[in-house]
Amino acid sequence: MALKATIYKAELSIADMDRNYYETHQLTLARHPSETDERMMVRLVAFAIHANEALTFTKGLFDVEEPDLWQKDLTGAIELSIEVGQPDEKVILKACGRSEHVYVYSYAATSHIWWKALANKVERCKNLTVVDLDAAATEQLGKMAQRTMQFQCTIQDGQIWLTDGTETVEITREVLKAER
Repeated sequence: MALKATIYKAELSIADMDRNYYETHQLTLARHPSETDERMMVRLVAFAIHANEALTFTKGLFDVEEPDLWQKDLTGAIELSIEVGQPDEKVILKACGRSEHVYVYSYAATSHIWWKALANKVERCKNLTVVDLDAAATEQLGKMAQRTMQFQCTIQDGQIWLTDGTETVEITREVLKAER
């Protein structure tokens, strides 16, 4: 018998001063049995960074054909594809072929090893941005995961702060590859 996803509910209030985006989102996250709390929370941060009314969580780990998040236009074309973790070259190249913009958010302490092995293979992807999130910060985020969550996310000058009212985590990011 297959294991089912665990459902998490999050109210995410975003104040993104870099994009002048201020909104509160009621989100439902399905956590795959093989997914960690840390990875799920990185998906939530990726949502906050790119938030808008068309951005949605996908089947992700349940369907290898879909990224973790995407934004489609009214015709169904993929405008934005977001992968979390350390996807392989094939996944990235396929996403770059199908999407207008592709973002990969890596977050493990071993991200630099993964990127060193992959960088030359995806260098030709002009629509690809790869961002490494601070591993210590994302580990803290994983500890904040609860079945029902309320967060405030502030983004200013490229810095990200996520708080649940009790604890605040500053998430620094390093762009490993920028879209050209």
